[in-house]
Amino acid sequence: MLWVDKYRPRILDKMIVHEEVAQNLKKLVSEQDCPHLLFYGPPGSGKKTLIMALLKEMFGPAAEKVKLEQKAWKIDAGTRTIELELAMLASTHHVELNPSDAGFQDRYIVQEIIKEMAKNRPIDSKGKKGFKVLVLNEVDKLSKEAQHSLRRTMEKYSASCRLILCCSSSSRVTEAVRSRCLNIRVNAPSAEEIVKVLEFIAKKESIQLPPEFAARIAVQSCRSLRRAILSFETCRVQQYPFVMNQAIPPMDWEQYVSEIASDIMKEQSPKRLFQVRGKIYELLVNCIPPEIILKVKLLSELLKKLDAELKHEVCHWAAYYEHRMRLGQKAIFHIEAFIAKFMSIYKEFLIATFG
Repeated sequence: MLWVDKYRPRILDKMIVHEEVAQNLKKLVSEQDCPHLLFYGPPGSGKKTLIMALLKEMFGPAAEKVKLEQKAWKIDAGTRTIELELAMLASTHHVELNPSDAGFQDRYIVQEIIKEMAKNRPIDSKGKKGFKVLVLNEVDKLSKEAQHSLRRTMEKYSASCRLILCCSSSSRVTEAVRSRCLNIRVNAPSAEEIVKVLEFIAKKESIQLPPEFAARIAVQSCRSLRRAILSFETCRVQQYPFVMNQAIPPMDWEQYVSEIASDIMKEQSPKRLFQVRGKIYELLVNCIPPEIILKVKLLSELLKKLDAELKHEVCHWAAYYEHRMRLGQKAIFHIEAFIAKFMSIYKEFLIATFG
């Protein structure tokens, strides 16, 4: 088992980071009537860990007994019947799914699953928690229609169903949904907090971890706790005992994006664009989020290699295609369009500069 899963805190009392948030959640549970919740914060900050610990606080060990289901729905949408299939994790007390996986039909998923959960309301023998919890991931990627549906169903079934929404950016969640939830900001952990977690893991694994090396891992992780723990485990596998100047390897996919950026800079042609498209597909198939590929890594790698006069224009087009990607469905089209645009701009610059 990876350390990132092995040492994930299972209960709110054992949180090393976000202790204050954990204690506030504990108070919420003790008051019996938990409202709808919206957790938001950057990837790798610990949102899912807090949510799972909260569910365990609410329902006890039964919340951890989950099974993966491939659920199929037949939905009557007026003039036609829509058939949808979506993966979901379910326990006797909660269901977790990612409705944005349904694409532009996400609003039907939101409506149907909440209705179904409301019908199957659990009865607690002690008269407590007579509701089920629905955990929706990546709510900021839902269409506006789905978010409006979510608001209506939240109100209609609030007696039998509680929602825990999870997203990276609350600004992309409509005000109507946000105002009906208790908003919980999960900040990216500081470098000192990350070092504290790494030292905790090192102690459990009986590993000697030099403080300077732990600090370097924390800095390179860009305040993502998940990434820091994965890097730490990778370094442990590659070389132990640790040495002061030991290299911290980048993530495989990041190395791959760097190679793609180099390919684009070397040649701007339809043939090269076709080759790059295949590599982008490979990243998407391996579940690397398209926004991360385009904005966080590919753009930053290209900017490192560019002259200052081109940077503003390239950033403009990256923002343009990222926005288009959020509105559309096929991420590959928009990433490829950005690369084609970049090749055009860069080739014109080379011709104008060197003739």
